[in-house]
Amino acid sequence: MGEAFNQKSAFSSRKSDPLQEALKVRRLKSLLRTPEGFQFLYRNDPAKFVRNCILWGPGEGPTPYQEAFLQQMVKSKRGAIRGPHGLGKTALSSWIILWFALTRDGQDWKVVTTAGAWRQLVRFTWPEVHKWARRLRWDVIGRPPMDNRTELLSTSINLKTGNAFAVASDQPALIEGAHASHLLYLFDEAKSIPASTWDAVEGAFASEGECYAVAMSTPGEPSGRFYDIHARRPGYEDWSVHHVSVEDAVRSKRVSAEWVEQRKRQWGERSALYQNRVLGNFASGLGDGIMALTWVEASNARWQEITDAGKEMKITHFGVDVADQGDDDTVIAVRCGKVVKEIRRHHGLDTMETTGIVAGLLKANPGSVAVVDVIGIGAGVVARLREQGLEVEPFNASERTDVTDRSGEMGFLNQRSAGWWCLRELLDPSNSENISLPPDDYLTGDLTAPRSKTSSTGKIQIESKDEIRKRIGRSTDAGDAVMMAFAADAMMADVGVSFI
Repeated sequence: MGEAFNQKSAFSSRKSDPLQEALKVRRLKSLLRTPEGFQFLYRNDPAKFVRNCILWGPGEGPTPYQEAFLQQMVKSKRGAIRGPHGLGKTALSSWIILWFALTRDGQDWKVVTTAGAWRQLVRFTWPEVHKWARRLRWDVIGRPPMDNRTELLSTSINLKTGNAFAVASDQPALIEGAHASHLLYLFDEAKSIPASTWDAVEGAFASEGECYAVAMSTPGEPSGRFYDIHARRPGYEDWSVHHVSVEDAVRSKRVSAEWVEQRKRQWGERSALYQNRVLGNFASGLGDGIMALTWVEASNARWQEITDAGKEMKITHFGVDVADQGDDDTVIAVRCGKVVKEIRRHHGLDTMETTGIVAGLLKANPGSVAVVDVIGIGAGVVARLREQGLEVEPFNASERTDVTDRSGEMGFLNQRSAGWWCLRELLDPSNSENISLPPDDYLTGDLTAPRSKTSSTGKIQIESKDEIRKRIGRSTDAGDAVMMAFAADAMMADVGVSFI
């Protein structure tokens, strides 16, 4: 008994020795700061990784909904998150990529990133990975920062036993060909990723290895695989689904209340644009309008690609929607063939000032044509431009026209209806003459606002500008300027709107 007592006393003595305890704590901390200790702590806890392994400033940190998504993602291995523009999806995707790569290195691993458009990966997803890699606490991770020449490249991470990389979403064979014991598939802007790409990932889940799939996006049309997952369609019950409300995003200070209110006034609370980008709901972009939101977004993507390529473009037309000195702007759409290069806005101009601006543009771009709204004070602008011998085409919205739709069967009540329908045809992805438009929130709202009906004479009739103003509370100045920039071709066509 005495011996046992003495052993117990000795143990108690060692346990209470402050020096020994301090050494134990120091050794434990040292062990946890090795790559092995880091992986032991964070392998199954990405939320803790984000909190502890990123250098945060005062008041910074992940939002509650980001942490909740990370925690649930580990449990289900499949996570999908949707919500308003600005909720922090790209940051979230970069955290997940870095967490998976650093906690699996030393084993056989891969991260495959894809998106609805290649530009999303090279301009947003992967630059965000670089941004957050610079803020990692490498002392906690237990290794030096990744080398920008050999490890952290523009669209890839190459570590000791695995790599993360970008793949275009229209190449499902490359996605299906990714093999590793530990796999992560990340779908950014997932709403427009084709079904074949989603299907290519399913094979990885059939294997015995560890596999994650993460999808995030602002929602769009109520169709496609991303929608099916959020709608809890049969077969998708194994996905954990998160809908971040605009109230949560505002409360977390990722979205401002002022922005929400301004977008409500700008787009209308019932519009698909507001439902998709502000409320994070799936909503049809066509509805009772003449153009789908997805058509406009596709034209924006084409514009981004052309702009990124840096090609020289010759200005061919200026669409000029003339305003008086009231609340509306004078808007000029600068067109280069099939591309609207930019939207220029001027407020409070009188007739002479507007004439001077348009004249200057025409003189600086020989061979170009200005299409000017001739109703109201626009008539004075047209007259003065003609006096200077400049190329100007008057556009009279209420004037009759013989232009027909693409089928040649339907006519239009007036030039405004024909012009807007022409624009619709040029944005419709089922046609081959798609145009490219700049990403401009007001222009997007304008293009998705007009409605159509069949007149008593059996012709297509588009809402007047005054009717739209009464319904949405503002004028579609930018949309009308773009419409007129392309309308000149339609007005000169013998039949139909296939004119570019």
